[in-house]
Amino acid sequence: MKLHSLRALVAAVETGSLRNAARKLGVSQPALTKAIRELELELGAPLLLRSHTGVATTAQGRVLADRAKSVERELAIAVDQIRQLGGEMVGSLHVAAVPLALTLLVPEALRTFSASYPGIRLRIDEELYMAQLSRLRAGEVDVAVGPVPAGLPAGELVVEPLMPIQMVVVAGNSSHHARARSLSELAEARWVFTGTSADAGYARHLFAEHDLPAPRASAVVNSTLGLVALISGGEFVGLMPRQIATHLLAAAYMKIVPIREGALEARIAAMTRPESALVPAVRHFIAHLSRAAHHFGHLEALA
Repeated sequence: MKLHSLRALVAAVETGSLRNAARKLGVSQPALTKAIRELELELGAPLLLRSHTGVATTAQGRVLADRAKSVERELAIAVDQIRQLGGEMVGSLHVAAVPLALTLLVPEALRTFSASYPGIRLRIDEELYMAQLSRLRAGEVDVAVGPVPAGLPAGELVVEPLMPIQMVVVAGNSSHHARARSLSELAEARWVFTGTSADAGYARHLFAEHDLPAPRASAVVNSTLGLVALISGGEFVGLMPRQIATHLLAAAYMKIVPIREGALEARIAAMTRPESALVPAVRHFIAHLSRAAHHFGHLEALA
């Protein structure tokens, strides 16, 4: 199985057209078609469905294309690592961070890291808890910056603790839920969960800590802006980091609910896969994140 044939398949899947795929790779359309056909003959299975509107993958084609993308990512990581181990700090680094880390830690880490290693191209995505973990595990990002997941299997990820956080219950300023004094009073409230599904969410962890049944998710959002909009605009309640809830822009529309159970304690950490932790650029970026966390902690202590 040839690498150029796998690249031809991935390009066809991503562009939805053999013509566009050939243009993307800088080869002729007949050459690209031949490369994909060689794969189909080698595997004895159809990989693409061709029509006058373009191409679509078969089930077999989707499996191979997904695996081929992973192979390309791993090869790119290997090339970067080899060059960096030779002292040439070039390549790319893909980071996913939760909004709190993106606000408090990442800007300072980016400032110092970029000054030290201008040859490293950085891509930063804002991702909420579960989404970033899924992308990290899939190898789509190099570093995830967010809360350490509960029950993380030993050795699955390399974890560098950065800073403690408190997830507090919030409600709109005019909501009657803002006057609640216990979690049990909020059991039937309209909860907003942050994540990718109703099976995830900090609220589940908070209720479980106090031996209470998990509340039902009335809405699920995957952005801080969506969470703020729902909390401030209706009778929803949710959990968010204290630093965000007390920020002037958020505090104008919501308040922390003074429940006696208090906040859900968590810790922001930098997480990466064991194989990625060996890449010099990854190690250096995590070191700069640690410095940024130390700097922020020092500023908080002075405040």
